[in-house]
Amino acid sequence: MLIKTLPVGMLETNCYIVTDEDSKKCAVIDPGADSNEILDYIESNGLTPVAVFLTHGHYDHHMALDAVLEDTGAAAYIHESEVNRSGQNTAGAGGISAGSSRHKLDDNGKLTFYSEGDVIDIGSLRFKVFETPGHSLGSVTLQCEDALFTGDTLFRLECGRTDLEGGDEDTMMRSLKRLAEFDGDYEVYPGHAEASTLGYERSFNRYMKHATGS
Repeated sequence: MLIKTLPVGMLETNCYIVTDEDSKKCAVIDPGADSNEILDYIESNGLTPVAVFLTHGHYDHHMALDAVLEDTGAAAYIHESEVNRSGQNTAGAGGISAGSSRHKLDDNGKLTFYSEGDVIDIGSLRFKVFETPGHSLGSVTLQCEDALFTGDTLFRLECGRTDLEGGDEDTMMRSLKRLAEFDGDYEVYPGHAEASTLGYERSFNRYMKHATGS
C-alpha cells in the first residue's frame, strides 16, 4: 500500500491517494480542492482511481469532487447523514448548501452511501467503514491495513471542532473512545496537519485521554 498526502486548498485539507501497488488501482480520500494537482499525480503515476471516499460533507473536503469524478469515472462514497436530500439545489460555491443544510453536500445523483461495517475493495486493499460522529452527524473513519483515515474526528494532539451543524461534544468523546479502544497500533492520517499514530494519541492527546478517563 502506497499513501500519498496532498495538502490542498486554503485550509490545507489532506487529500490522500491510497494505491494498491500491484494493480495500480487507487482510492482518493477527501479531494478538498486543487483538482489539477490530484489528477496530475494520478496520471503521472499511471493509476486507476476506483473510488473517492469522503470522510464527511464539509466543503473543504469535497471542492474537487466533481472534477475528479468527471475525469476518472470513479464512484463516490459518503455517509447518508452528510447529504442534503431536500430536493432543492441550495448549493453555493463548491456544492456546499445554504441555510440549515449549509454543512452538507448536495445529492447530485453520483453519490453512493456507505455506513458502519461496509467494506470496499480497491485491488487487494480493503477499506472498512467505522462511523465516528461528533464533528458532523455522518463523519466516518476508514481503516485500511494498519492505517486509519480519520477525517476531522482525530488530529495529532487534537480533535475536530464540535460547534458546527451536526457536531456534538459528547458524541465526539464517544467516537474518540471508540478509536482509542481499537486493538493494536495504527498510523493515523487526519483531515488536516501531520500524521500520527494511535499509540501516540492514546498517550498524549488530551481529548482522547479525557474520552477514555485516563
